[in-house]
Amino acid sequence: MSPQEAFGIFLILIGCAAPIVIIGVVYYFKKRLEHKQIMTAIEKGAPLSELRPPKQNGALWIRTITIGIALTIIGLGLLFSRAWGRGPFPSVTALVLLAVGVAWIVRGCLNRKYQPQSLPSTKNNTAAKVTPASVPVSEMSPQTDEESGRTD
Repeated sequence: MSPQEAFGIFLILIGCAAPIVIIGVVYYFKKRLEHKQIMTAIEKGAPLSELRPPKQNGALWIRTITIGIALTIIGLGLLFSRAWGRGPFPSVTALVLLAVGVAWIVRGCLNRKYQPQSLPSTKNNTAAKVTPASVPVSEMSPQTDEESGRTD
């Protein structure tokens, strides 16, 4: 191996490792800052619930089904590509990706089926509520003392 080839391989390895190192350093400093904030809050006696908002338990099944569909499509693409006749490795990889994708889709469907149903939000029911602006003026006539059953 010539020195030029070795230097080229070194540059490729550095190029692949640099993003991983950068992400690791950013993650480290983020966790260090969170730790300092928590320690400061504990020293001041502030509740930690204000520091960390509760996690949203949204529709996890949507992400699971999306990952499953992506893996299934990649597996089918590899299965029906030209790589089919080039040995067992591409076809085994394609079948594994296909099976894992189908498993994620099934998992997402089951999560959707058994996810606790949340109560309807008030944003969706605003049209059903009767507001004074939606009531005709003739129906908003003031009640007399006789109608209200009021006695003095």
